[in-house]
Amino acid sequence: MSHPLGTLVPPWMRSYDRSWFLPDVIAGVTLAAVAIPECMGYTSIAQTPVVTGLYTVIFPTLLFVLLGSSRLLVVGADSATAAILAAGLTSAAIPGATPGSSEWLAYTSFIALLCGGLLVLARLFKLGFIGDFLSASVLIGFLTGVGVQVLTGQIPDLLGIPKGTGNWFQQQWAWISNLGSISWPTFAFGLGTILIILGFKRFVPKIPGAIVAVVLFIGVSSAINAQADGVAVIGPVQGGFPPIGLPQGISLANIGICLSIAFSCFVLIIAQSAATSRSFAMKNGQKVDVNRDILGLSGANFAAGLSGTFVVNGSPTKTQILNEEKGRTQLANATMSIVVLLVVLFFTALLTDMPKAVLAGIVFLIGYGLIDITGFKRIRARRKNEFIVALITAITVCAVGVEQGIILAIVLSILDLIRRQYKPADFVVSIDDKGQKVYQAAAAGTQTEPGLIVFRYDAELFYANANRFVDDVEALVENAPDPVRWLVADATALTDVDYSAGISLGGLIDYLHNHDIRFVLAGADQQVLDTLEAFGLMSKIESGDIQPSVGAAIDAFRLARTS
Repeated sequence: MSHPLGTLVPPWMRSYDRSWFLPDVIAGVTLAAVAIPECMGYTSIAQTPVVTGLYTVIFPTLLFVLLGSSRLLVVGADSATAAILAAGLTSAAIPGATPGSSEWLAYTSFIALLCGGLLVLARLFKLGFIGDFLSASVLIGFLTGVGVQVLTGQIPDLLGIPKGTGNWFQQQWAWISNLGSISWPTFAFGLGTILIILGFKRFVPKIPGAIVAVVLFIGVSSAINAQADGVAVIGPVQGGFPPIGLPQGISLANIGICLSIAFSCFVLIIAQSAATSRSFAMKNGQKVDVNRDILGLSGANFAAGLSGTFVVNGSPTKTQILNEEKGRTQLANATMSIVVLLVVLFFTALLTDMPKAVLAGIVFLIGYGLIDITGFKRIRARRKNEFIVALITAITVCAVGVEQGIILAIVLSILDLIRRQYKPADFVVSIDDKGQKVYQAAAAGTQTEPGLIVFRYDAELFYANANRFVDDVEALVENAPDPVRWLVADATALTDVDYSAGISLGGLIDYLHNHDIRFVLAGADQQVLDTLEAFGLMSKIESGDIQPSVGAAIDAFRLARTS
């Protein structure tokens, strides 16, 4: 019998193989080389001090290491949640909380704490399924819109011209109309960063091009005194241990605003992290406990809020890197956290001369990576209606805002679910000469065989679709080529019937009996039969009209016809 405290030990620790230790450490060091420049870059999206990006992969990551279920999921700063955070705070226009200020940082940390609280509630009530309400097509559209936002937001820093204000279109016009004032030295640093990252990715994929660009251009900037030529640099970076404590100066009047931003982040955190952890667990033949991962993400966001940084999320890109580097467990992520902590403690002075254009180049490519043109092409080829939904989501994110985009994404996904349940596929079922089921669309004039219709409805029966179910059956009966004697309901896909649907089903049975048609139920499980009994419907169905399968029902019809 296992010890009760065994459940507190992270799953990856319970079966750790010592042969994994060295690969995990090497993968963690490699991951740190990628995470350091990337997470610094995310601060230009969240509009917080550069060092706060590094903070996101110290204590938040370590909390997930201890509390999470996934062996590989990497938790830290994320472009999408950073974009939601910045867009929400910008539109809120909280007095004194200007981008980059201590007040702004206090609110970003407070929102991380709220995210942690929402994730705790999600864990207590086992709400991991919430992530399933963002369909793949909507998520592709949302992340593509975020990618466009992130990418275009870096163009002014790449060109060395002032950023515009207003909506997305006004911001684009601002840099387009200022192309005559490009800082060419700044552009050279930004373009050089992009080319180095792409070059290493293409020709030397094992070496992180971002860290090469950072090290190289810090050295170049320092050697030629690039700041004297008008190149904006990061400047002094606060070093030392991350600050521990509650964010200060939060006004109670702004809690509602912060909660709405936190909720948008919360939905994306669950959807993105669950999809990422499941995907990599399946690739490696592992299982993942989404609800335990939610607990880990909650701890990570509490740690972020208490250590002076912003909302954290599961990162698909960094998780992919960890998988490629043959990392086996969260020890790799713990190693990454330790490396980053050492940088924060001892080496932040080396970042002073880093050109801002270098970070802009890194983030520009991160944004580009979020734009899923291939995904759009696949959706368009297979489901044009979902392609339109994805496109609307992407346009909303760009034209209206990231926070509004995530709300629209949730609404569209739920509406799509309701549409599928309201108008599911329905069929008339028959058996061919080989004993195999044949499914025909339930169109007027379709029957299984003379006198018999076997009807299959691929959804639960509930208040919204019950009348449609009844109408479809009545249309089949009224338009059948031969007088219908048996109507068999294929209940193998039916898992529940609500009260409103029970009333409608009772009316349908009466309608069929008034037309001398037997109503037969085939393949219903005991739970459905118990529900029908509770509604008083079993008294309307003869005991011989409950058949174990469609095949048995058809055989019973044929036997009754010949007798």
